[in-house]
This record gives sequence, C-alpha cells and structure tokens, in this order.
Amino acid sequence: MRVLAEAVRFISSHYSIAYGGGGDQSFVTVPTSSFEPERVCSGERVMSEQNNSAVSLPLVHRHGPCTPSISPDKPSFADTLRISRARINHITSGVPRSMGSHGDEKASIPAHLGSSVKSLEYVVTVSFGTPAVPKVVVIDTGSDLSWLQCKPCRPGECSQQKDPLFDPSHSSTYGSVDCGSAPCKKLTADAYANGCANGKQCGFLISYADGTSTDGVYSKDKLTLAPGVVVNNFYFGCGHDKRAVQGLYDGLLGLGRLSESLAAQYGGAVSYCLPAVSSKPGFLALGAGKSPSGFQFTPMGRVPGQPTFATVTLAGITVGGKKLNLRPSAFQGGMIVDSGTVITGLQSTAYQALRSAFRSAMAAYPMVPNDHLDTCYNLAGHKNVVVPKIALTFSGGATINLDVPNGILVNGCLAFADSGLDGTTGVLGNVNQRTFEVLFDTSSSKVGFRANAC
Repeated sequence: MRVLAEAVRFISSHYSIAYGGGGDQSFVTVPTSSFEPERVCSGERVMSEQNNSAVSLPLVHRHGPCTPSISPDKPSFADTLRISRARINHITSGVPRSMGSHGDEKASIPAHLGSSVKSLEYVVTVSFGTPAVPKVVVIDTGSDLSWLQCKPCRPGECSQQKDPLFDPSHSSTYGSVDCGSAPCKKLTADAYANGCANGKQCGFLISYADGTSTDGVYSKDKLTLAPGVVVNNFYFGCGHDKRAVQGLYDGLLGLGRLSESLAAQYGGAVSYCLPAVSSKPGFLALGAGKSPSGFQFTPMGRVPGQPTFATVTLAGITVGGKKLNLRPSAFQGGMIVDSGTVITGLQSTAYQALRSAFRSAMAAYPMVPNDHLDTCYNLAGHKNVVVPKIALTFSGGATINLDVPNGILVNGCLAFADSGLDGTTGVLGNVNQRTFEVLFDTSSSKVGFRANAC
C-alpha cells in the first residue's frame, strides 16, 4: 500500500489528475467494470436508416452479444494479438521504406493477396438478390472485392455457416460477369481475376496471407442495404470453393479504395463507428455528403503498390496532457487506417516515447508479463483506475482524444505496439478508433474523425 500511495503522490506532483473526466482534463478515473462488455447487448440499437443518398447500417462485434449469432470460433486474447500482429506484418511488408503515404515505387505483393480474414471482427447485415436474402458479412477496409459463399458447393469445399449458402438460381436479378466485359478486365487489372469458367464466365480468386482463399464466379446482383436503399448490379464474388475460412458468417464486404469495393459502387464517402465494447452496437454509413458536420479532417494518402489502403500522417502524440518530444521524421512513414487490425503499430521512436510516458503515468499499477504486448497491468482489486488521456494529432491539425479506457487499454494492455523502424509504415488499429466515426472521403482525399459517434 505504501508503494501504491507513493506512486500516486508521484503522479499527482507531475500531472494534473482530474477525476471524473470532463473538459480538457489530462487523467480520467474510470471504474474497472467499464473495461468489460456486458453479457447482453446494451445501449440503444442503431437502426438502418436513409437520409437522401446516405444510409446507415447497424454494425456489431462478431464475438459479442449483439451479433446475429454467437460465433463458435471466438479466439483467446493471445490468439487475437497474434493474428493482429500477423496482419500488421503482412500489410506493412510490401510498403517501401520512407515512401509512407506518398510515392510511386511499386511493392512486390500483389493486390489480390489479402491480409487475414481471421482478424476481422465487425459484421453488418445486408441482403442479396431478388427476393432479398439477408446475409451477415464482415467488413474490411483492407479488401476491395466483396464475396459470398454460393451454391453449388461440393461437400468439404465450403466452410460451415449459420445461414444457407446463397443460391444464385433463386434470384431473378442475378447474372454472372462475362470474361470479355469491362468489369472483368478491371478485375484482371486489379489482380483479382482467375481466368474463365466454362469459357465465358469471369472467375475471381482472393488468396489471404493466413493461407485461406476463396474463388468462384464474378457476379452481379441486387444488394439491399436498408429498406428502399438498393445497389442494382452490385459486383461481387460468388464463391464455390473456400479453403479453411472458418467463422466468417456468410461473406465479406470490401470497403477499400478500388472500383470493386462497396464504397466505390455505392458512391460517396464511407464511414463507420466501432463501439467501445463488444456489447454495444456501432454503425456503417455510406454516401455521406460533401461537407458533413462535426468531423476533423486530415489528408488521405496512398500506400505505394497497395492502392486498397488509405493512410494518414501523425504529427504529434500527447499523453496525460504532455506532448511527446518527437520530430516529424518519427512519423514520416504514415499510418494505414485499418478496421481489421486490433493493436496500433507505431514506428519505433514514437512508440518508445509513448510507452515511456504511459508507464510513468500508470506507475501506480503493477505491470504483468505478456507474450505479445510489453505494457500490461494487473488491475485486479481496484474498483477504479486512473488512466491518462492519449491524444493523436494528424497533419492538418486534426486531433482525437482516444476513448478512455477502451480506446487505450485492451485486456489491461496498452493498445499500441512497435511496428518497426522509423520511416516504415504503421497501422492505426481498431481499438484506437473505438467510438469515433471514421470517414473515408476518396473524392476529396481526406479522412475524417467525429468523436462520441457511437
């Protein structure tokens, strides 16, 4: 107890601890119960709605109580961290050093090689075909081509899923894409094509870094996002052979930057809000207006050789009200904004400075070892925990105060890790994005953040 009291006095003498978390206070006292999701879906459910050309869909964590069905393959925390690290390694491995958000050098990794479907955590419900058939699909900003498991699929060639496979023969609006058509040629240019089936149907193939894959017929059909909100002739992959992709529900919606993505086909900007905990709902929104209110914007960059991804550039980090002493060169590699990565990967110099400041601010709590993260705490026995605020400032001045505590700590661990040398590209993970509406406006080349959106 004496050590704890001394640590608290040390922190109090160096920082202005503000209990309650209002205004611009640098520390927030939170109950330890706020770290854990509830066993039932809580909070106000987000309903599908349309406002002019914009549409909003409920979005939930696929392992939480708000999901349409509890996934049987819920990974352990260690597995989640391992998968997230593998995704970061794959995403950043093809990015030339010091190119960051800009540049023309080509990477060696083909665009069709996805990162890891096992890392994807958030799902929405949409409907395919006529009559409309509801499908629960994961969302991924690191993918462009959307796909479903479809009939026919021989035993053992498709993964088990809660819902029946999509049957194209039962949809009056379904059509396969011809090999010689412009959409098939574009699919080939974007490295998703897989030759011709039966001499005339355009084939697709997506191979993921975790060894999984899906292939079949490139198709088009009616996609219903919400009542009265339809994308006619929506292009997607109708998969007839999916290897070892387990627990993925019915398919995937790609939210990347290429023309195959849902964002490109629907038109306008795409945004999402990831909830603070898995027992609360968030939303996916499409078709936002030109100047949506309440957002802070930063320029959107590109990843050389990987056009699917959008990047932002950090300009500063603040911990507990104190800005870290970091030069702009510490951030020059840029940060990929990714919905499928859990832990943020930060370049070495910036990460070490953040870790040092955070550990000092959390000196009142004992650290515990973890095989995947190096800043984890034993918070057992504490009814309340004093957590320092962390603010990220991006180029152009956009500043976001991460949600306290669930945008900063996950399972008692700091939700940041070392992604590699300065000059390499980092990844802004989904924990840091929680409760913000994150908007990708490709027409204006900017990324927006709106606080307390869900």
